[in-house]
Amino acid sequence: MTEQQKEMLAEARSNNLELSSHMTEYWERFSGLDTWQFWIIVLMTIIPLIVLFFAIDRRKVLLIGFFGFNYHVWFAYVNSTGIRYGLWEYPYEVVPFLPSFALDASLVPITYMLVFQWTLNHNKNIFILSTITAAILAFIVKPIMVHLHYFHMFYGINFFHLFLFYIGMFLVSYGITKVFMWLQNHKKRNPQHP
Repeated sequence: MTEQQKEMLAEARSNNLELSSHMTEYWERFSGLDTWQFWIIVLMTIIPLIVLFFAIDRRKVLLIGFFGFNYHVWFAYVNSTGIRYGLWEYPYEVVPFLPSFALDASLVPITYMLVFQWTLNHNKNIFILSTITAAILAFIVKPIMVHLHYFHMFYGINFFHLFLFYIGMFLVSYGITKVFMWLQNHKKRNPQHP
């Protein structure tokens, strides 16, 4: 590693520490336990988890859970990238070091999990229903969040872009889930064990 690289890396680490400290201070002043916005975010996290606990089809829990975790991971990646590049922000958080946790880990993935479950159990077209879900999230839920200042967009990002993000994340998550389902159904036989 060159000296220039070490210096630049040290400066980036220092900037990250300063930013983390600044965000923690912001959270304590404007988004902490003593704000009503904090408690709305907590409810956005807990209520979907409670609904999922009672609504999930226990016979398909691993499949639905795998799909939901997959969606959560892609959603968190896209959200983190958008936040890092200043495309959007979440002024209120459950914790300062996990931006958009309520949406990433609960509300959006669980919504898609329940849609996935419903299409499995009722033999319906998941592509149509996931598109409708994306439209509801992008054109109804996000505008409400913007109006209440739970979400802000910058640099030309708009609700249609969010709609495309939701669809893209669904397609990737569903595609990966289908690949794993295919692999499970086409097990490679071990020649030593029939």
